[in-house]
Amino acid sequence: MKILVVTGKLAGDTVKKSVKDEADVLVLDVEVAAFITPALLRRFLPDKKYDLILVPGLASGDFSGFERELNTPIRLGPKHAVDLGFVLSFADNLNFSTKVPACELLAEKRRRSVFDGVIELENNSTIQLTLKGVRLGGNSRMKVMAEIVDAGHLSRSELTDKILYFVERGADIIDLGISLDTSANDVRAAVKTAKSTTHVPLSIDTLDPELINTALDSGIDIVLSLNSENISEVKDNVAMKSVASVIIPDCVEDLESLFNNIELARNSGIMNIIADPVLEPIGHGMAESINRYYEFRKRDTTTPLFFGAGNVTELLDADSIGINAMLSGIAMELDASILFTPEFSHKAHNSVFELKTASMMMLLSRERGSAPKDLGLDMLVIKEKRRREFSRVPENATEAKSSEKWHLDPAGCFKIDISDDEMRNGKLSTGKIVARHENKSITGQTAREVIDTIIGLGLVSRLDHAAYLGRELMKAELALKFKRSYSQDDKF
Repeated sequence: MKILVVTGKLAGDTVKKSVKDEADVLVLDVEVAAFITPALLRRFLPDKKYDLILVPGLASGDFSGFERELNTPIRLGPKHAVDLGFVLSFADNLNFSTKVPACELLAEKRRRSVFDGVIELENNSTIQLTLKGVRLGGNSRMKVMAEIVDAGHLSRSELTDKILYFVERGADIIDLGISLDTSANDVRAAVKTAKSTTHVPLSIDTLDPELINTALDSGIDIVLSLNSENISEVKDNVAMKSVASVIIPDCVEDLESLFNNIELARNSGIMNIIADPVLEPIGHGMAESINRYYEFRKRDTTTPLFFGAGNVTELLDADSIGINAMLSGIAMELDASILFTPEFSHKAHNSVFELKTASMMMLLSRERGSAPKDLGLDMLVIKEKRRREFSRVPENATEAKSSEKWHLDPAGCFKIDISDDEMRNGKLSTGKIVARHENKSITGQTAREVIDTIIGLGLVSRLDHAAYLGRELMKAELALKFKRSYSQDDKF
């Protein structure tokens, strides 16, 4: 395929470096590539036939007329010159668009392909057990278990909303965390509410045999957790209902007791077993606990493993996304089956989604026998995979200075904040920017749509006020993107 890539003078060298010999490059007499117009392209287009002409992804002109005249497709390339080489490698299999930049088009196509691949691998996986259609063990995808802390003391609506939120964010299993002062009636009500809310498997999280039996009689799918102290009191009920059971050691450091408890459970008729060697937090024996997982897996290669990622993320003041990615990689190498998190603290918010994404990445990585990179799916939020070209400071540039003056806008002031994600009528409603004015309140997902609406309604009359609103609204948009709180005029 003969391709012509069109660009401006500023990006010319970067484009040539990125394209190499994959296409011809035409550098037009315009500084910024996004300002290329059909008239400018018509004036300098070489007298040569091409199968495809790629203009910059941010170009806003209408090239359709010139395309018909040439009888050659004129399509949008990527938004950034550095991505051209990557995009051109897919040129034979990608239908470029006149509306969507090639980088976004390719990202979405690869993303769909990734999800299709994950589904196919999951459907063809070999497994140890199935719970309500959820496949566990073997080479299936690691499943995310989301714990609802103190589920027995939540109101029906609170519990329902938390369950729906976790399922929406990707939880494969819902765990009902039960505190020490929870009654049997509370457990019964919680399980009933959970069963009426979702069809995903449900687990009960308590060591109390009375509460375990109550949950079993109410239709729970997984018991979390059993050891030598409670197995004898629940074994008949668990065995009769063929419920899956997470087995833990009597003492965290004693791996041998885990094997003994598994044998005790099996001798008691409990067959659907998930082992938990217990992942410890950093500073409390994390390395040693990972070694216990490793030793367990060497001695037992088939029993599904429970991996408590939340034990680490909740007790570490660092962004959870990288921690969850790394923990998922460790869990994958240990052939773990369940990734557990409670999303209890604010810093661990969104961990279910992060672990679900990581579980898919690790499935693809294992299948390809490669590191978890270049999969078409990633967990990059702040860092970037391909760095954009930096600009150079022009000579004789004016050094910027902030103004100390402040003038009240006659059109009025705004109070800006953001709303949180919340469940509404059984569906997850994502947070929004909220701009409150004395005459109007405006909500939106992006800074652009909010400021455009403010301007359209005539609610801003000063340039300095419009610039201020743009800065604050962009901070609010970033806060939504990164799942952070926001306070007007505070540093982000």
